[in-house]
Amino acid sequence: MGDSLVKTSYSKGLVTLFVMITTIMQVMDMTIANVALPYMKGSISATQDQISWVLTSYIIAAAIMTQPISWFVERFGRRKIFLISIVGFTLASMLCGMASSIEEIVLFRILQGVFGAALVPLSQSTLLDINPKEKHGSAMAIWGMGVMVGPIVGPALGGYLTEYYNWRWVFYVNVPLGIIACLGIIFFLPDSKRVKNYFNITGFALLSIAIASLQLMLDRGQQLDWFNSHEIVIYFGLTIASLWVFMIHIVYSKKPFISTVLFKDLNFMISILLIFIVSVIFLATLALLPPFMSMMGYPVLDIGILIAPRGVGTFIAMMIIGKLINKVDPRLLVLLGLILTVVALYRMSGFTTFVPQNMIIITGIINGLGMGFIFVPLSTVAFSTLPLKNRVEATSFFSLIRNIGSSIGVSIVTSLLIRNTQINHSYLSESITASKFWIMKHYLPQFMHQSDSLAYSMLNKNITQQAMVIGYVDDFKIMMICVLLSAPLILLLRNPYKDKNIDIKK
Repeated sequence: MGDSLVKTSYSKGLVTLFVMITTIMQVMDMTIANVALPYMKGSISATQDQISWVLTSYIIAAAIMTQPISWFVERFGRRKIFLISIVGFTLASMLCGMASSIEEIVLFRILQGVFGAALVPLSQSTLLDINPKEKHGSAMAIWGMGVMVGPIVGPALGGYLTEYYNWRWVFYVNVPLGIIACLGIIFFLPDSKRVKNYFNITGFALLSIAIASLQLMLDRGQQLDWFNSHEIVIYFGLTIASLWVFMIHIVYSKKPFISTVLFKDLNFMISILLIFIVSVIFLATLALLPPFMSMMGYPVLDIGILIAPRGVGTFIAMMIIGKLINKVDPRLLVLLGLILTVVALYRMSGFTTFVPQNMIIITGIINGLGMGFIFVPLSTVAFSTLPLKNRVEATSFFSLIRNIGSSIGVSIVTSLLIRNTQINHSYLSESITASKFWIMKHYLPQFMHQSDSLAYSMLNKNITQQAMVIGYVDDFKIMMICVLLSAPLILLLRNPYKDKNIDIKK
């Protein structure tokens, strides 16, 4: 496939460059808007509940539209779908920047998600197709840089643009990138063969309902007190029912929405489970660190700069893996990545109310190294035993699971943080008796010469901060345990470079 799609190494290099621009552009948009939300909220007069839809609408739309990509590519060709996706995503980004109300920006974010859904799986399948099997590891290292570094660079770039320009530039920055990528795809990416395939609307509808219901349940659960709310119960019921019927559809349909070949491939299914866990950890960690550092008093720009070394660690890991992937058992590289991730989370579970900058940088680099060592070999192993004809469908499903894992991870750790903070606050407050309060007020410098009401307020603030720190530490410990429990799954993977029974030319 690699030789038939792109003939020269020069063309391969240009195709790689332009498809990577689209990858970075799409994955960066998952986090770049996070920093701008408070500014956006005041500018368009939105409530806290409403502004959260700026993120939720994008995630839901992208998740729903990820899996049908393989059908669109087979029906209309790779280059046409790539171009439509880039143009649509770029125009939607521009419209987001021009939005004047919460309704407009949510609508345009939905369009961003719809058009952007194809960019990551198409870029991955393209890099796999233009390279022979022995270079898939190097290709996935390049692709992994965009997927892993994009969400890390996003908050830093978003903070800079919001601080020195305007929150609208968080979306306008996609316009020049989109134009460059579009021109590159037009001139350098050959088209693929077109096949008229049946589109299973029933399977698509069932999967869409399941994804949307699950995301809505996770996003609104904490706010509505979970299963004490009828709305959350309805979302949960829709998720379970639609997933159950969808699985029956997969088994009994003559032409299922997702090919059963994917579910019969052990390497792919184990890789899917591992990437789900890794995605939960990766984006959840990124979601926790900015508010944690903000609680310690770091300004927005400093937070973005301190998160950036995580990307440096990932970049270093990608460079190393590009050289080792064809020489070392990829399962060992994944294991090394899991160990580094555990080390980073263990160090983070020791965070206190004051964490030195060097500690944040060191744990970030270690975590970035770990994620890099996991992501690339896993991406390589996942598709090594699948037939070529199922590659686009497999990369779409891979991206779908990765996105769902990311959104579930953020929702779970955020909910646990809020709940554990409340519990910890109650436990800590119980130990403050009237006599202890009198001692603090008269002998501790920060409380001396303050009125009782002001002293109580200061004390409550300190207790809340301590309770939040314990909540963050608990989240890091839970994620560390999840990584440890996932390690035995590596034993079920097959080495694609040594197993003589593996043949993907089917």
